[in-house]
Order: sequence, then C-alpha cells, then structure tokens
Amino acid sequence: MPAVDNLATIALPALRGVFAPIALLTVIVLLTFVAIGQAQRTAPHADAVAAQPVVNIFANPSADSDVTSQVLYGSGVVILEKKEGWTKIRTADEYTGWVASSDLRPGVYPATDRLMRVSTIGLNVYREPDVTKHAPMLHLPWESILEAIPDALGTSERWLAVRLVDGRTGWVQRGDVTTTPSAPLSIDETIALGKRFLGITYTWGGVSSFGFDCSGFVQMLARQRGYEIPRDADAQAAWSGVSAVDRKALLPGDLLYFGSSPAHITHTGMYIGNGEFIHDTVHDHPGVQISRLDDQPWTHLLVASRRIK
Repeated sequence: MPAVDNLATIALPALRGVFAPIALLTVIVLLTFVAIGQAQRTAPHADAVAAQPVVNIFANPSADSDVTSQVLYGSGVVILEKKEGWTKIRTADEYTGWVASSDLRPGVYPATDRLMRVSTIGLNVYREPDVTKHAPMLHLPWESILEAIPDALGTSERWLAVRLVDGRTGWVQRGDVTTTPSAPLSIDETIALGKRFLGITYTWGGVSSFGFDCSGFVQMLARQRGYEIPRDADAQAAWSGVSAVDRKALLPGDLLYFGSSPAHITHTGMYIGNGEFIHDTVHDHPGVQISRLDDQPWTHLLVASRRIK
C-alpha cells in the first residue's frame, strides 16, 4: 500500500512513498501525445472488466480501508473472492485487492479484433457524433480500453462508434484513440511522454492520468518501453528485471529510489539526464514535476538506482 509523506522526520513507511521538495511547475497539459506507447494490460484469464473510468482497489472490503491501486476502464481482471458487495480481484501486474462489485461487469471485453485505447490525457464519450447536443456520457483517462463498432451508421473521418462495457453505444473522436498496437517507446520518447504529465496531480494509489502516485507513474513509464515492472517502489527496486547502477554512472531512463535506507524505500522517479529526474510527489505542490538530484532532500535520500535489463 502507499507510503506516507513526512519530511520533518523522514520516518516513512515502505512501499509507495510520496515526499518531495518544493515543486515549481504549474503546467498546462497538451491533449495528444507525440508517441503512444503501451496500454495497461488485461489480466490473463480475466473474467470481469472495470466499468468505471477509474476503479479504486482497497486493501480490505471497505471504503474506509486504504486505496492501494486502481484499474482503468475496460481493463480485465480476475475475480478471486466475493463478499457482501465487494469483490477481490487480481490485476495484470499481479496486484490483489478489493473493489466495489458495482464497479465491475462480468465477462470479457473488448473483442480482440476491436480493441482501441485512449491516447490522450482525457477522452469524452458522447451519445452521438456531436460535442454540442449533450453532456459526455463518460470522461475516461489515458490508457483506458474501448471496443470499436466497425462501420456503424454515422462513422466518419472524425468520429468512431464504440461499445461500452455496459453495452451502450457511444461516440469518440478519432484523434483521441488509437486502434493499432504501438511499438515500445525509446528512452527519449518515454521522457518526452513523461513530461506531458507535468502538473497532473498526485493521487494516493493512482495509476491514471486523473492522478498518479510515485510508483504508479514510474510503472506507467516503464510500460511504455515494453516492461511490466512491479506496482510498488520497494518491489520495483528488488525486481529481478533490473540491475544496480552507481550514481555516477546514471543514464536517462534509469530508475531512482529514495528512502531512509535501501531496506526502507519510500519514493521513486526516473532519471532524465543533466542531473534531473521526473517523478510524482506530494509536498507544497503535489503532482508530476522535475527535480534536481543534487537538491535537498533528494541528494541524501537516494538509496538505490536501477537500470532495466
């Protein structure tokens, strides 16, 4: 589950740390990315699908328990257990937890040959191919999954019809989705993509463009390069798919881990070169931002550096 920020004591619990120095960015976010990258995956043998734009995963079957992660609209999950309005699930990255049963729909979605995904920071789904007649049916985050309806009446160079998880038909603009699989991004493309999220707010347990936490953001960036790394910061640093890197040998794309000791990692970001790293953090100005590794508190809190093999 996520870690807690406490700059005064630096006594931070493990996993997804969120402390940060003073941020400096309030940046507008552009609508469309230069490079698309990889989508959040559906779990193997999925038997249910996320039916809300972002579905919170809780540590226990109660809305009063911690939010530990999230699942995006259209992503398939495996049902493990049910209990009084709650369902325990497993996600594609092997994360388990409880979601409100009403946030899921049974079955498989989308049809394999009709998969589309949201390629902008936010997408509106409309009742008809018109942005003015009605309010959007849904507002979905980047990486959400949709099912295309080929050759639907009304399809045009601008508009595509989609079947939603609940069976309704909606309309999206072509510029907001991609229908073709994308190759993994290069490190330079991944850094450019990460910068598109500058200013997006920090959200505890978040994995979406509506709000990430630190390890959710780093996991997303690694996925764009074609690597599915663990969800939590400490697990990422210990993952067998990375190797240790000396601070003096850092290269763009390397992953940085911060905490009170190597055994107590509480925060993560990605090195982007020139002594800077990009990360999602909370302190004074919560959100995705760029910081200097030599600045306080980061320079003495860096406890591990990793390079994906």
